Formats: sequence, structure tokens, C-alpha cells
Amino acid sequence: MKKLFNAVINCERKTIGTILQSKIKESSLYCFILLFGILLFACNKQDVSNPNSTTQESESNAYLKSVNTRDKALVELGEAREATAKYQDINNAIADGYVDINLVMPNMGYHYEKASLVDSVFDIKKPELLVYNKKVDGSFELVAVEYAVPIDQSLNAPEGFAGQKDVWDHNTEFGLWTLHAWVWKHNPDGVFNPTNPAVHVR
Repeated sequence: MKKLFNAVINCERKTIGTILQSKIKESSLYCFILLFGILLFACNKQDVSNPNSTTQESESNAYLKSVNTRDKALVELGEAREATAKYQDINNAIADGYVDINLVMPNMGYHYEKASLVDSVFDIKKPELLVYNKKVDGSFELVAVEYAVPIDQSLNAPEGFAGQKDVWDHNTEFGLWTLHAWVWKHNPDGVFNPTNPAVHVR
């Protein structure tokens, strides 16, 4: 009887052990499947997120390009300023062929034009007009340069400075595309704005 009882116990132990081993194997297999599923999902998520990171990358590149463009415009404005530095003395402008065209505009100033430069060519270093204002003592100070391209020689606005800030004025009264660049007087409304609230014409 005792032997029979021991045999039953051993049989039950073996059965329980077998069941446990089987469950452990199943658990391991389940864990493996679960882990594999997580990894697969993560990989898929990474693949899905790639287009987003590509988009972010291209947006970042576009931003960098726009920053570079703005820097280029600043360089070009510096070139315009350097090229016209000698015209701070209005006598130098007159000696170089700039003539008073009797155009005095509020929030702009007195316009001096060099007729030989008025053509289809936009040259940053050779503005067609120089804009002056009078100081309290009556002497002239250079405040801006102005570019002018005949409308009949350019149906579309000239390319102008780098970037999109230099909005040309389609001036039908004078038959010109015109663009101011306030390189000698700060303009709170923007360097390319036609008028400057800081300029009070005397």
C-alpha cells in the first residue's frame, strides 16, 4: 500500500513537473512573441517616423537657406553702403553726374539722379538715385539709395537684392520700377520700405 501511495505521489510530481515545464516553455514562447511584437512595432514606428524626420530635415534646410539668404541681403546692403560712402558729401555726387531732379517727397527727401545709369541693369553698387535730407544747418545728408529700372525695359520687377523683402514699386507716373534701400538712415518700417517715418523733410 505504501509503495502504491509513493508511486502515485511520484507520478503526480512528474505530472506537475511536466506541466510546469510546459507552462514555462509556453511563457517563454509568449514572452518571446511579445518581445518580438514590441520590436517589430518599434521598427515600424521608426519607419513611419522617417518621413517626418525627413520633412523636419528639409524644413530645417529651408530655414538655413532663408537665413543664408537674409545674410546675403545684409552683405549686399553693406556693398551698397560702401559703394556710396563718398556720396555722403553731396559735392562728390554732383561731380559724378548725379543731378537734382526737383523731386522732394515727404518721409523720403531730395532725389538726385544719374541718368546714364537708368537702364535695364540692376547694379547694387550703382544706384540710379541718391536720396538726401537737409540737416538743421541746411547741409545735406545722405539717407538712402534708390534703384530705378524702366518699366518698358523690364515687364516684371527686377530681381534685386537676395530674398523677398525688396518689394519694387511699379511707378507708372515715372514709368519706372523703383526700390529704396535705407542704408544711411535707419528705417523702423524696414530697410526697403519706400518711406521712412524717421525722415522729416526740411
